[in-house]
Amino acid sequence: MTKKIKLRSLLIGGFFTLLFVVLMVKVYWIQVVEASWLLEKAEKRWETDKVLMPVRGSILDRNDKVLAVEATAYTIALNPKVIDTYHIAEDVTQGLADILKESEASRAELVNKIRDRATKKNQDGTDFAANVEVRNEGWKIEKQKADKVRELISSIQTKLKLGTKANIGISILEDKKRYYPGETLASHILGYTNKEGEAALGMELKLNDILKGVPGMLSYEKDGKGVELPDAKVNFKPAEDGSNVRLTIDKNIQFYLESALAKVNEKWHPKSLTAIAVDPQTMEILGMANTPTFNPNSYWTIKDQSDFRNGAIASRYEPGSTFKLVTLAGAVEEGLFNPNETYQSGAIQVSDRTLHDHNIVGWGKITFLEGLKRSSNVAFVKLGIEKLTQPKLRDYITKFGFDQKTNIDMPGEVSGLIDMKYPSEFATATYGQGKVVVTAIQQTAAYAAMANGGKLMWPHIVKDILDPKTGKAITSFEPQVIRQVVSPQTATQVSNYLEQVVSDQAIGTGKLAFMEDYRVAGKTGTANIVLPGGGGYSPDTWVISFIGYAPVENPKILVTLIADQPDLGGNYHLGGQVLAPAFKEIVGESLQYMGVASSKKPKTVTKEANKLNVPNLLDVPVDSAKATAKDNGLSLEVFGKGSSVVDQFPKAGTQILSTQRIYAALQPVDEMQLPSLVGKSLRDAVEACSFFKWDCQTTGEGYVSEQSAATDGRSVTLQLKPLSDQSEDSSAASPTPGATATPASKSTATPKPTPKPTPKSSPNSQSDQQRTTANSAR
Repeated sequence: MTKKIKLRSLLIGGFFTLLFVVLMVKVYWIQVVEASWLLEKAEKRWETDKVLMPVRGSILDRNDKVLAVEATAYTIALNPKVIDTYHIAEDVTQGLADILKESEASRAELVNKIRDRATKKNQDGTDFAANVEVRNEGWKIEKQKADKVRELISSIQTKLKLGTKANIGISILEDKKRYYPGETLASHILGYTNKEGEAALGMELKLNDILKGVPGMLSYEKDGKGVELPDAKVNFKPAEDGSNVRLTIDKNIQFYLESALAKVNEKWHPKSLTAIAVDPQTMEILGMANTPTFNPNSYWTIKDQSDFRNGAIASRYEPGSTFKLVTLAGAVEEGLFNPNETYQSGAIQVSDRTLHDHNIVGWGKITFLEGLKRSSNVAFVKLGIEKLTQPKLRDYITKFGFDQKTNIDMPGEVSGLIDMKYPSEFATATYGQGKVVVTAIQQTAAYAAMANGGKLMWPHIVKDILDPKTGKAITSFEPQVIRQVVSPQTATQVSNYLEQVVSDQAIGTGKLAFMEDYRVAGKTGTANIVLPGGGGYSPDTWVISFIGYAPVENPKILVTLIADQPDLGGNYHLGGQVLAPAFKEIVGESLQYMGVASSKKPKTVTKEANKLNVPNLLDVPVDSAKATAKDNGLSLEVFGKGSSVVDQFPKAGTQILSTQRIYAALQPVDEMQLPSLVGKSLRDAVEACSFFKWDCQTTGEGYVSEQSAATDGRSVTLQLKPLSDQSEDSSAASPTPGATATPASKSTATPKPTPKPTPKSSPNSQSDQQRTTANSAR
């Protein structure tokens, strides 16, 4: 018995001795061998490192109106464990699907996706997950949808008889996203940043290094509960916000472009449309638009990636008769163009090919000036081949820059293709077909050279890089002259000839662009489309174009318009009706908006009746402001409640037409509702929306007949009709001043069009070495 007790004691003592030895070895291993590694790991647990994200710089138009800005967004996250506890997976699924769906057609697929997330389990499948984001539909959504999700949460809490602070498994996380107030407005210029915040297209991508800023860092020590320790070491490096960028474009002119394209798109159904508006004196881009278009706020809904292409710089096409400018300018510069000299129109033989006018039988024996007005191919073959000669023709094509990129400060530009080898190819090049393939921006720069005295200018769209805090320019980009392509005298002569293409209402191919108040120079183009495989030209499909500028005596705006394969029903004679009216609308509205006086009225009248300076009304008592406006011959409209003017439009010192109104606010415009615009013209309505900082969409033409404001945000839809079509009981009264409202968001969005998307096929014509018969270039 005693022996057993001793043996048991020995075993127990040995066990505890061994255990003690193991513990001592373990302590030694932890405190000596692994001490540095464990200390480093502990310090990482004690320390918290936070990346401080910078604010991405805003993109502004030339008048500092916001085109792209950082905005608050919201992400929806689910907690399947909590959702399962309350057995509300189906309520959550159906409710979120109704809120987040893009369309009824997509709802069924979205229901399955949300249900999978609401019931998701951990990877080992033993328990429900604790946090699942609803991507992509519930990721970085706008405030309106987030508010509806909050209403859903409240309704489910009520159904479960829970308090308002109870967690039912739906979370709304605040986030940041890129927001484009104009939606489709200037989308091909701006591009977009994706939901991860990465620049993906357009100026967002081109200027990403300038806009994105530099992240900062915050590092401090904490205890096991995450609370910062007293006297803890804190490392702080502030984030550097991205710089703002001011573009050369004008939001209102951009709107005019897109509105006009929407009408052309609706009437003629082309595969694509392209428009460029520039200041021909500086080649600053005032506007650039394409259809089909897209909304960068919902870029993921676009199925056809070609819709993202900016056709103004990234698509090539055979220009047709708009290219005759080069032949004409070269012949005038060399003293070879005699407008009164005659030739036989209809057809001309070049080597083994017979080339025809678009009117195959011609117009008999006519002058070269008439040939220009009628857009005769034969006239330009004779000018370019017989008079100018092939080497000089090529030389002028090169001088105008068609053999290289313009180097515009936008991403994705392609160069033209100039590859004439045979006499027939030089001949067709004189009127813009064959081995001449160009871009819209190259054509725009060439015409601008005629408008500004013969100088080929660098086209650019970035005006200034701005400090985000002070708003002052860090870097500015001035106009640059590339070369003098022709003399100022030649440029003036060519402009006068192009004016007659528009002003001659009997035979001018551009007569539909004629304007009563302004002298217009322009040229039409109707180029056949190359058949697939290079088998000659299609007989019934064309690229239609029009390029022009005004006023001729001092051009302020130049507009290029291109329509790829509009539905002409096989009748190319309708080509002149496609774009010339749109040009007239864009230029007319733009010149009035810019305050350019009529060029067809006596100068004395123009100076006194048409152009007036806006006085400074800020901080002026309301009665004095009215008297000042009256003394200056101006029409003043006053809004809001107050004793003196706190805001005005246009700004003091601006030159405007006497027909334009001045708007004055007696309280901050952000605090006021948009007054009634019924009876206003499109221009007056646009100005009012801009002044009151409302986002405006329009439908129809003429004067405002109906006005409907959205229930959320500062957006309004205006229905326009001709006065003759409006019912007698329609109100045509001026806006009623004094309306007030609760403060709204400070959106500076201006009106935008809503073009009807169509399938897009870029005008990318390819030349073929062996051409067949006549090309119809007008």
